[in-house]
Amino acid sequence: MLRSTMMLRSRSGRTATFASRLPIPDTTIRKSTFWKHRMACRISSPTVGSITTLRRYSRSSKPACPNHSKDTEKRTCSTRSPTTTSLSFWSSIPTWRRAGVNTFRCLIGCTSGDFSAMWLLQLYYPELGIGSIMAVAMASGLTTSMLLETVLLRYGRDKLAWPTAAKTAAGMSFISMLTMEAVQNLVDYHLMGGTVAFDSPAFWGAAVISMSAGFLAPLPYNYLRLRKYGKACH
Repeated sequence: MLRSTMMLRSRSGRTATFASRLPIPDTTIRKSTFWKHRMACRISSPTVGSITTLRRYSRSSKPACPNHSKDTEKRTCSTRSPTTTSLSFWSSIPTWRRAGVNTFRCLIGCTSGDFSAMWLLQLYYPELGIGSIMAVAMASGLTTSMLLETVLLRYGRDKLAWPTAAKTAAGMSFISMLTMEAVQNLVDYHLMGGTVAFDSPAFWGAAVISMSAGFLAPLPYNYLRLRKYGKACH
């Protein structure tokens, strides 16, 4: 039997081994490739239990998505809420309906206190001036809006206790109420000069326009709070 390492001399004078001429089995190639790959992974990866390994494990032990494969990552992570700049964020009809009801309740409270204070002050204290009268009227509108909301929270579907209802009404968005009061008074001042005349048709027309402007001004803000944070002004 010839030895596999026996040297043969070719015609050109170069040496070659007999074993190199023999075909290598596939199993030998697979085993050698497996062990080379395993040794390379051991050399390139840090030691188990090292600080680097612990840091990598702590960062990657809880993936952001339950199925974090490349094929399903976009599909599983695309269920995020839309941003405020997207059209789908402002396309929720139930949210618009709820925001409209909340804003209308605020409008009733603000308008009743505002117009009542303006009428009483202009009737009994006209020397105060239109600026002071409108400032007091705005404060009165905010107060009546909070009182109305307290009563609705007490006797409405929430059935809150009086202290809880008052605290909840006081913690509501003053930005919405202030915006409503400011826009409503500005429109009324521009149309009627801030005067209240219940016997004048022009006053009621101006009141409808100012109330509409006061309703529309805080409506997008109320929708934003309700859609993004789940908070309502009322």
